[in-house]
Amino acid sequence: MTERHSAPAPTQPTGGHALDQRGQALKALLTQLLQPLPVEIGESLDEVVIKSPPQDVLEVCRRCKEEPQLDLDYLRCLSVVDYKDHLQVVYHLYSVSKRHRCVIKTDLSVDNPGVASIVPVYAGANWHEREGAELFGVTFVGHPDMKPLLLWEGFEGHPGLKSFPYHEYDQW
Repeated sequence: MTERHSAPAPTQPTGGHALDQRGQALKALLTQLLQPLPVEIGESLDEVVIKSPPQDVLEVCRRCKEEPQLDLDYLRCLSVVDYKDHLQVVYHLYSVSKRHRCVIKTDLSVDNPGVASIVPVYAGANWHEREGAELFGVTFVGHPDMKPLLLWEGFEGHPGLKSFPYHEYDQW
């Protein structure tokens, strides 16, 4: 007879949006395993947040995925946020086997927004990075195929930016 084992159910945070025990343990583990990279590890709402300089994002992602104690093997989402004075690329990671999650954030200059592509680590980042490039103008250095995903070839500007000029329309 074969026994079936499943991963333990995630625990709910207590007191609203604080980190639960699993989150606290992950935060401590990340602090230890991401040394000596120049990252800041904190928390926001109920997730562990890693703030990384752009030049270290690829290595942070690689360690998060390949370190057996972390095993953050699933890229849930990659998005770009326009804060007018800077852009921020946000990577949401999850471990299927360990059932913990974290967020990596990196701030980019509006004038020359560039960061290494994480496609070599997370193949699923391909379309997310193409979207970020088209809509926000972020350059994902080393991306294997930056052809347009949403907009047509030759589209002028980046419509995800708050500074993108939209036409005024008069209602009839």
